[in-house]
Amino acid sequence: MARYTGPSCKLCRREGKKLFLKGDRCLSDKCAVSRRATVPGQHGAGRKTVKEYGMQLREKQTARRYYGVQEKQFKKYYVKADKKSGIAGENLLSILESRYDNAVYRMGLASSRKEARQLVRHGHFTLNGKKADIPSIILKVGDVIELREKSRSSEKFKALIEDMANVTAPKWLDLNKDAVSAKVVAMPARDDVDFDFNEQLIIELYSK
Repeated sequence: MARYTGPSCKLCRREGKKLFLKGDRCLSDKCAVSRRATVPGQHGAGRKTVKEYGMQLREKQTARRYYGVQEKQFKKYYVKADKKSGIAGENLLSILESRYDNAVYRMGLASSRKEARQLVRHGHFTLNGKKADIPSIILKVGDVIELREKSRSSEKFKALIEDMANVTAPKWLDLNKDAVSAKVVAMPARDDVDFDFNEQLIIELYSK
C-alpha cells in the first residue's frame, strides 16, 4: 500500500478525531475537525451506523494514521506484539511508541510525527553515536538519540531547542535538554500513550 500523500486534515475528519498530524494547527481554530466534523465525501454527513467490524477497522486506521505507519508494517507490529508475553494490545502500543521517529517527536524536536520522520530521513539525528536515518527503527533500553552538532546551528532547530525548556518527556525517555539528547530508560507502558485508543478492537480485528 502506497503512502498517503493527500491532505492530512482529511484523515482526521475520516476518523472523527484529532490525530495531531499538523502540529500547532491542530490546537488552533483552523483545525478541520473543529470546523467541519463530518466524514469527507459526498455522503459523509449521512454516515451514522457503524457495525462491530467498522469500529474495529476505524480504531486500527486511527492508530496507523496517528503513528504514520503503513498497513504492511502495522501488521508486522501486531504479529510481534501477539507473540510477546503480556497483553497484546498494550504490547502493540508499546512497539508503536518505541519508534525512532516518535521518540524524536516526543523530545519536542518536531511539531508532528510526520515532520519527525522527515527530519530523521534527512540525517539530523544520531542513534548511539552513529548516523541513523530510518524512522521505523524500534528503540530499546539504553539507546541514545542526539541532534547532530551541525544541525544545531539552523534557525529551525535553534527555535526548537529553546522550546525544549517547556517539553515534558514521557517517563520512558530521559531527556537531556543541554545535550539535546534523550536516552531510552524503559520500554513505553500503556499510560505513556497520550491518545485514547481502544487497542482491544485492533487485536480483535487481526485475530479473526
